[in-house]
Amino acid sequence: MEQHYKLFRVRELADNDEDFVASLAEAFLEEVPVDAERLKKAVAEKDYYNAYQAAHKMKPTVDLFELGVLDTLIEVQDWGKFEKRDMDITNQLNIVITAVEAATNEIRSDFNL
Repeated sequence: MEQHYKLFRVRELADNDEDFVASLAEAFLEEVPVDAERLKKAVAEKDYYNAYQAAHKMKPTVDLFELGVLDTLIEVQDWGKFEKRDMDITNQLNIVITAVEAATNEIRSDFNL
């Protein structure tokens, strides 16, 4: 439990209401994997606008659940925002996607979702 994510800030936000913590975990599972797929597709297609949008949308949740890749996600976001055509963002994207997948699987298991 809590190897690939942390609940400290989630519990703080939820004032230790475990039902609310579970609701936030469900919201994570509903939103973040979908956004991660959108981000992967956008980067593959060099769709800077959608890469920026997807990364920007993911930031608060990735930060709240402390996946440990916020700075890397911001690099991907900035790649899209500033259309850094001369930069290969693949490694940073892979780090973010790996962290999201690990947290998603762990949250699904930990909360029986």
